[in-house]
Amino acid sequence: MTRPRPASGGGRRLGIAPERLGRWLDGVAGRHGPFADVQASDGTVRITCADTTVLRLRAPFGWIPGPAPVAGFTAAAREPHRAAVLLVRRGRWAAGVFDGEELVASKVDSRLVQGRTAAGGWSQQRFARRRGNQTDAVVAHAADTAARVLLPHTGALEALFTGGDRGLVDEVLADPRLRPLAALRREPALDVGDPTKAVLLTTPRLFRAIDVHIVEPGDRGPGGAGEQPG
Repeated sequence: MTRPRPASGGGRRLGIAPERLGRWLDGVAGRHGPFADVQASDGTVRITCADTTVLRLRAPFGWIPGPAPVAGFTAAAREPHRAAVLLVRRGRWAAGVFDGEELVASKVDSRLVQGRTAAGGWSQQRFARRRGNQTDAVVAHAADTAARVLLPHTGALEALFTGGDRGLVDEVLADPRLRPLAALRREPALDVGDPTKAVLLTTPRLFRAIDVHIVEPGDRGPGGAGEQPG
């Protein structure tokens, strides 16, 4: 489970691993009472508990609602999906293809980008040009890596998840070769550190998580008013 964070309009948002979702929902029912109302639409499930607590669940991949939406959603969330991950920061990048949680193809690489300098005048300008050239090289090499590692899997991919420096990721995906990949990009961006192999291996925990927005009675104020999960 990812760390809960305040949600716009009240309540909180958190991510739940698909394998833990059923048990987590059982805990919600134990704390807030049986599910009084369940509605499924637009890829989400909206649950209202007996004490008026409201949950909105959204999975990163699509599903088809059935007669038992909670059970169907929980089962669908556990199914493996093939997804790509592209992480880019200044000086380092990583690309990987996952089948569920399993990494099936990857490449992690780095290139020197000089740090800041205290010098001024012409030295500062030369440094800025050199640093800019080094950053451009990172973008070019990261695009080459994405083309080699990710593009061959595009036909089977359901989504591309990105993380790191958003501006650099945008520059990488602007490469004309990567248009099919850019079309699969999903939001929000993954909150990750430097793109190492270890960090790449942790990304399924983030992109497979069920996005949950929960609003409890106390979140709505004395009059019970407040924005519902959305």
